[in-house]
Amino acid sequence: MDALVLMGSFFLFMLLGVPVAYALGMASLIGALWIDLPLDGVMIQIASGVNKFSLLAIPFFVLAGAIMAEGGMARRLVAFAGVLVGFMRGGLALVNILASTFFGAISGSSVADTASIGSVLIPEMERKGYPRDFSTAVTVSGSIQATLIPPSHNAVIYSLAAGGSVSVAALFLAGVLPGLLLGLCIAILCVVIARKRNFPVGQRVGLREALRIGVDALWGLMTMVIILGGILSGVFTATESASIAVLWAFFVTMFIYRDYQWRDLPKLVHRTVKTVTIVMILIGFAASFGYLMTLMQIPTKVTAFFVSISNSKGMILLMINIMLLLLGTLMDMAPLLLILTPILLPVVTSLGVDPVHFGMIMIVNLGIGLITPPVGSVLYVGSAVSKLPIGVVTKAMLPFFAVLLVVLMLVTYIPAISMWLPRWFGL
Repeated sequence: MDALVLMGSFFLFMLLGVPVAYALGMASLIGALWIDLPLDGVMIQIASGVNKFSLLAIPFFVLAGAIMAEGGMARRLVAFAGVLVGFMRGGLALVNILASTFFGAISGSSVADTASIGSVLIPEMERKGYPRDFSTAVTVSGSIQATLIPPSHNAVIYSLAAGGSVSVAALFLAGVLPGLLLGLCIAILCVVIARKRNFPVGQRVGLREALRIGVDALWGLMTMVIILGGILSGVFTATESASIAVLWAFFVTMFIYRDYQWRDLPKLVHRTVKTVTIVMILIGFAASFGYLMTLMQIPTKVTAFFVSISNSKGMILLMINIMLLLLGTLMDMAPLLLILTPILLPVVTSLGVDPVHFGMIMIVNLGIGLITPPVGSVLYVGSAVSKLPIGVVTKAMLPFFAVLLVVLMLVTYIPAISMWLPRWFGL
């Protein structure tokens, strides 16, 4: 009955249209009153939930991504990707995916990826003869790489939701191969579609121009080298790397590229603060919600429920995948990570699944949710950038959904895809 009151009140507030963060907070208060927990305890959990040093990584990574997104980095990455793959049939589609790979390794945000890369490439692809719905589908699906490839702030949120027991550095490394695999599979699909629909062949870039473009893009690409190199060498922690990324992004944007106006910088910081405020409120209320779930023994009950259905690790992971895919269509990634990780992590660890591996499973699952109606935030951004109805974009996305589900199954049932790099570096 305790679990029904807590979860039922949360979903009731959601149905009434209350924002997720406040629904979590009010459900926590109702749950506390139901079990006679002093409300001071809820307030303490909210405060302690945001009073963590590792959380500083989130605002810094968001700010670094915003600076790079608005400072001309997207255009340079598109040009650099064009040098590498733009000469092939359907080359602009491959440029789109590769640019998303590069930009995801800088911004860590699928929304920023879709908005930045899409605003550059969707009109260009349409001008070169690609259907606009296909161009949008490529942009939207390719942006999911940003949720996996470091620096992913979703990895930081998962680590927090797991109680800080999972290393952020290990999660960063674990996301590299799944992110690249996702991009590769989408690229293969684009090549097949390009040959079938006879999309245009791109032009090769001359050596002198290619070198100029490469050097121009190198400043931005150094961001991911600095972040991962600094963490793996032990020069700074994953959290400290976020502040270093901001300094580097600011230096490159304002002093090297100089495409961004100083007078626009306060507005950018203001938008970043608004975004981070929403995330921090969500994290605080989710901490109190998770505390009440623990008191009510919900994770233990969920574990017992799954084990009672099947003892097969593969079958339970399949059921969890289906559940995550369905929930991902209804809620955004961050709240689901915060709510479901404390519930599902004990289930999978009891089956011998590594918490780092499970983090990748969750992020791929919920990444697909970001581009799935009715609540897919990245899908809506893609629709807004391309000025196409959601239904048209969703229809064009169908073959991409199939590929993403294949990637999800590979990441789920081949742990080495996620675990090889962390184990290689001893994390």
